[in-house]
Amino acid sequence: MNTSITNIKRVLISVYDKTGIFELAKYLSDNDVELLSTGGTAEHLRKFGLDVIDVSDYTNFPEIMDGRVKTINPKIEGGILGLRDVHQSDAETQNIKWIDLVVCNLYPFADTISKPSVTFNKALENIDIGGPTMIRSAAKNVGWAGVVVDVLDYNLIINEIDELAGLSFETRRLLSAKAFSHCAQYDTIIYNYLKDEPLSDAFSLSFNKSYDLRYGENPHQKAAAYKNPIGGGQNILAATIHQGKKLSYNNLMDADAALSCLREFSKPTCVIVKHGNPCGVATHNNITNAYQKAFSADSKSSFGGIIALNQKCNKTIAEMINAVFVEIVLAPNYEQAALDILSNKKNLRVLEIGEINPKTPQIEYRYIDGGLLVQESDISTITENELKFVTIKKPSKSELADMLFAWKVLKHVKSNAIITIKDQTTAGIGAGQVSRVDAVEIALKKSGNRLKSSVLASDAFFPFRDSIDLIANTGVTAIIQPGGSIRDSKVIQACNEHNIAMVFTDKRCFKH
Repeated sequence: MNTSITNIKRVLISVYDKTGIFELAKYLSDNDVELLSTGGTAEHLRKFGLDVIDVSDYTNFPEIMDGRVKTINPKIEGGILGLRDVHQSDAETQNIKWIDLVVCNLYPFADTISKPSVTFNKALENIDIGGPTMIRSAAKNVGWAGVVVDVLDYNLIINEIDELAGLSFETRRLLSAKAFSHCAQYDTIIYNYLKDEPLSDAFSLSFNKSYDLRYGENPHQKAAAYKNPIGGGQNILAATIHQGKKLSYNNLMDADAALSCLREFSKPTCVIVKHGNPCGVATHNNITNAYQKAFSADSKSSFGGIIALNQKCNKTIAEMINAVFVEIVLAPNYEQAALDILSNKKNLRVLEIGEINPKTPQIEYRYIDGGLLVQESDISTITENELKFVTIKKPSKSELADMLFAWKVLKHVKSNAIITIKDQTTAGIGAGQVSRVDAVEIALKKSGNRLKSSVLASDAFFPFRDSIDLIANTGVTAIIQPGGSIRDSKVIQACNEHNIAMVFTDKRCFKH
């Protein structure tokens, strides 16, 4: 393996993204580097007066099949792959010239498939074949060749040639690793697009670093945020940040949880999240009232939380937010007066997410030691027609409305989860308890004096009647739960004894 500095005498340039390529090519040309290039790139460089040799002239073989075949040629691949200290005789016999540097980026497959109107044929035409072949060839022959796939590395090449009159092995190795990563991501995106089965036999995932985080969940943990290279969709990493410090690991987790819950609702709604759980959620006829009701639902827990709105943040809401401490405000957009008011809190993160749309089907991943858990995201809904009425007392119209509201919130509360609801507003939330009875006790306690004519929701069945006996005489008048326990009859009997209406969903909504 050659680990010495390699001189750059000939470069092959073939790029789709032509950002900065003239500056690099001119520098190389000014330093007596011969420029080989393909059709579109060669034409672009000639516009600036650079002397470029077409690949087809060098190989004495034209581009064919509408450009599908142009660089796949022994004179190209041999020039990149050949070991200078081993294959010199072969190269001379076949009239192959060494190619010391490959500068290449690929057809924009990810951008193409992110467009809603893209056809399958259009997607296939944007799968690069020659580019990855050249990139992988140069990356493999790291002892002798350099490869550049990232526009941000052009200056690295210029600076190193200025300093060393060539490329060091350390730089070639760094660029080689980056090139293989680039090709791996490219192939992964294609694979995930072409496969028919979401839960396929093999999984390949690829993400691009968005930015380094100060730390992870705790200060002693390193962390970074990574984005899906395909882009599109609605997410926290794509939000416009109007002000405030860089989002932390916990900020991102909480903001994502708030947005996920918010997307359950179409009417004016406010969701407030703390430590991954909703602590106040309310729907009302206008967004200002929704905010007031959500914040008042648990103002103590809302301190230092994430406030998410599904309609424009107005001046009145901004003034109320300005009077308390919160980490993040998230909304589709903002009145200018609201932004002016919020700017008084320099550390407050203000995120503009765009129009809040319902969640679409997707696959969720969770790492465990030794593997990966994969599942469909829970975008299930419950309608009144799906409810199973199981008690003598039937819920009223308003209770049914609160039940359906409760189920939307409940999906986003860590299990075991119990919540109480009154007038489309959370009253008490018992989250993440190992005992369902404990979750009931916490929800009731946090509800305070707001339990009269309220609804209680459970994310899984009640295994015993003890929870119902605890709920009795508190003011809770109706319960929504999945049902399915072998003791359902005992639980129903308890509700009948306490004159509580209960419905089954026949659907669980655990969130672990």
